[in-house]
Amino acid sequence: MPVDFALSAMAKQSDRCPARWRRPFNRWLEGVEAGWAVPLLLACFVGIWTVYLAVAYHGAGLHPDVLETWTYGRHFAWGYPKHPPLMGWVTGAWTSVFPLTDWSLQLMAMTNAALALWFVDLIARRFVSGHKRLIVLLLLMLTPAYQFHAQRFNANAVLLAVWPLATYCFLRAFETRAPLWAIAAGLTASLAMLGKYYSIFLVASFALSAMIHPSRRAYFTSGSPWISAAAGLLALFPHLHWLATTGAEPVHYAATHVRADFFTALQDTANFLMGLAAAVGVSAATWVMIAGYRMRRLSRDLVASDPNLKLIFHVAIGTIVLPVVTSIFLCTDLPSLWALQGLFLLAVPIVCSTSYRIEHFYTVNAALLVAGIAIAAAVVAAPVHALYRNSHGYDEGRSFYHQAADELTRLWHEEMRTPLSIVGGNDSLGLAVAFYSSDHPHYGGSFAYQYSLALPRQVTPERGWAALCFADQDDCLEWTEQMAARAGSYVRREFSVQSSLFGIPGVRRSLVAFMVAPLREPGGAASSLANDVAPARTRILADGITESQGLLVLMR
Repeated sequence: MPVDFALSAMAKQSDRCPARWRRPFNRWLEGVEAGWAVPLLLACFVGIWTVYLAVAYHGAGLHPDVLETWTYGRHFAWGYPKHPPLMGWVTGAWTSVFPLTDWSLQLMAMTNAALALWFVDLIARRFVSGHKRLIVLLLLMLTPAYQFHAQRFNANAVLLAVWPLATYCFLRAFETRAPLWAIAAGLTASLAMLGKYYSIFLVASFALSAMIHPSRRAYFTSGSPWISAAAGLLALFPHLHWLATTGAEPVHYAATHVRADFFTALQDTANFLMGLAAAVGVSAATWVMIAGYRMRRLSRDLVASDPNLKLIFHVAIGTIVLPVVTSIFLCTDLPSLWALQGLFLLAVPIVCSTSYRIEHFYTVNAALLVAGIAIAAAVVAAPVHALYRNSHGYDEGRSFYHQAADELTRLWHEEMRTPLSIVGGNDSLGLAVAFYSSDHPHYGGSFAYQYSLALPRQVTPERGWAALCFADQDDCLEWTEQMAARAGSYVRREFSVQSSLFGIPGVRRSLVAFMVAPLREPGGAASSLANDVAPARTRILADGITESQGLLVLMR
């Protein structure tokens, strides 16, 4: 306690007579209401963490999850095999403007995180002003959600921005009961569902929190909740129709997380809660340092806070309790990373409910901590990570994506003399070839070893296909070779690739390529391999099946 009072006295003295080096930071804090302090913070955040990603993964490929989102986004659809379509839509829209490079998608990931923080600030400014808004953002930047989790842009990371946007619209719809905000609430809630079905816990928490709010009668007797429900269902209808008419693959994929072991599910929920506690550990310690002896006011401040701020706190409780209850009841997996996008629901009410003034001293210190971690990550941790990755590699083979794509493309052109249109085999390698090959073939169809993505209509098996497996993946090799053999004659080539970082040789790994020739080359000239496939194709046509259907049947 004496330490807390001494620190508080130091903070007040610093605010009255700040050190010269603190004055620029104080001017930055004073620029919050002027409108430039938050954008500056977010721009610096995006810049430094994009540099970190560029250095840490220099020479390596993007994470398979990111490559998967790009593959989905190559053509618009109301749904995709593993997940709802939002992540594919976002990546497709981004790459229609920005180039197909690693830094481009790394920038996209960090921009998504910054947009998430911007939406959080929209919520915070409803309840506080000045540098308390910055404290909310700084505490969130001390969690792993907005840098390390965000870099792997996938169905989880896309929710970072969507959840606070949906929460803000719901809050405005609840406050105003205006039709436009009600529509916005419904549309953004459906957008969250199109990101990942896990968002059902956010939507359910909205409804439950509204039911226990003092103004629940005014809200539910107005048209606002019903307009929101109608707008949300209308926006979801194309995806629901897609699910009903295509076999609901994302639902089946989600069902793979259901277990039959109650005690394993119970352990998963315990790990879920401990994982969330670990994720907020640094932020919580920082907040304790800021609040000091005033922490004892926390429960009293929350009780006395704005009812709509308590509404957000109740949503936070719901997004934690509902998944836990559901996981135990259905015996499902429950990784804590599924809930990282909801950490802001705790930060906003805890900071914004404070009834006491927070000195600039603490906010500046928090900013220095955030900046120090980011700079240390970019300058020290990123090069160390790059060196370690170059010498040890990854199980999914990210260190070899560029080399594997270039070599397979070269081999295909050497053998077939046509652009490569379809690639399959190992998922991560197939996704990498689709992205990094100069031909940008389409990944999926019957040629993907794990999760199949429908090929565009204009991309038919008659164009031939190639597949890659790691030489030590016996199951992938056996399956792919059977596929190639059923197609007729094929070429099998084995080669090795080695990672390199600024000329430093790294880990080496062997790959096996399977290449099935096109049925007919451009211009009508049949290749020798295509002639070898012709007898099998003729037998199928005799049964009244089309060429493209026949080859697909053979390959399955």
